Amino acid sequence: MTMKIIINTENAPAPIGPYNQAIAVQGQLVFTAGQIAADPASGKIVGTTIGEQTAQVCENLKAILHASHTDFAHVVKTTVFLQSMNDFPAMNEVYARYFGEASPARSTVEVARLPKDVLVEIEAVALVV
Repeated sequence: MTMKIIINTENAPAPIGPYNQAIAVQGQLVFTAGQIAADPASGKIVGTTIGEQTAQVCENLKAILHASHTDFAHVVKTTVFLQSMNDFPAMNEVYARYFGEASPARSTVEVARLPKDVLVEIEAVALVV
């Protein structure tokens, strides 16, 4: 029997559709929903630059990972969605501050549009510790 645990925390923005912030499977892996630069309290988008938005996205991921009993050091895979690949270097600079030297495997793709017209969205898969 597969155990699926739904994870939601008030320390990250509430989902804006029919999904949860994260799902833990068998208590070993957690899969986060894509996070955008929304303030957890107000739901308003934080920042107008890729750097500001990436920092808020990472803070939202940090809250969800914490609620899932894990952290950035245990993330094994991320997917980054960018509105413009021109933002890749600036996003990388902020991303590296959160993930450090033990960065996970990652895919980065440019997309036509993101929810609420943000510049970046990131989802993660992590080991539960």
